[in-house]
Amino acid sequence: MSTHSNHPYHLVDYSPWPLTGALGALITTMGIVKLFHQLDSSLLIIGNTITILTMLQWWRDITREGTYQGLHTLVVTMGLRWGMILFIISEIFFFVSFFWAFFHSSLSPSIEIGMNWPPIGIHPFNPLEIPLLNTIILLSSGVTITWAHHALMNNNYTQTTQGLFFTVIFGIYFSLLQGFEYMESPFTIADSVYGSTFFMATGFHGLHVLIGSTFILICLIRHIKFHFSTNHHFGFEAAAWYWHFVDVVWLFLYLSIYWWGS
Repeated sequence: MSTHSNHPYHLVDYSPWPLTGALGALITTMGIVKLFHQLDSSLLIIGNTITILTMLQWWRDITREGTYQGLHTLVVTMGLRWGMILFIISEIFFFVSFFWAFFHSSLSPSIEIGMNWPPIGIHPFNPLEIPLLNTIILLSSGVTITWAHHALMNNNYTQTTQGLFFTVIFGIYFSLLQGFEYMESPFTIADSVYGSTFFMATGFHGLHVLIGSTFILICLIRHIKFHFSTNHHFGFEAAAWYWHFVDVVWLFLYLSIYWWGS
């Protein structure tokens, strides 16, 4: 039977990865509950292992489809672009909910927290210390990912590699500093609405930094393997879009929660 198709669309093959991914997410969630209540991480490790293996094999299949099998035509790529755009819009509204909670509580503090913001007894972070350093790091990473993109467009292999490498390093550095900040925090997520909104907003942003760093690391590995060309590199573009989104969200977090909110 001929494998030739007379249309530009990609009809995906049957894949087990959505099922194993859902299973891994379910086991991971149950593992977190078990860790909280019984201090046993065995189920969490199993869930994370299933999820990571699913990610690697699913990414492998998509890389094959787009790079070696030529299934990512212009029509398919346009669909992927719109999918990424709509995904980032959904992420924007996700963070809007956290900002809404923060401003709702800070602009009109209730009597339960002393009608004061930050609440009495809460000692917020100095915005000119680690938060400012993290701001500089993320803005710098935005420069390096843009540098890498322009280098790729100009078919400059070496500078693309350097730009992606430095972006990954900046992402890891940011995550380490945020982890240190959390360990040194004088308040917890249980300390009134301030602690709740602070750790929910900055914590989910930190998770997005980890995801974005992984995204860009995979792009770096693919670039080293010559998977990208000047006119066929949407995986790279999607990672750059996502990273710029992470940068912008952090600017809003820094200005509202760290600077204005303190």
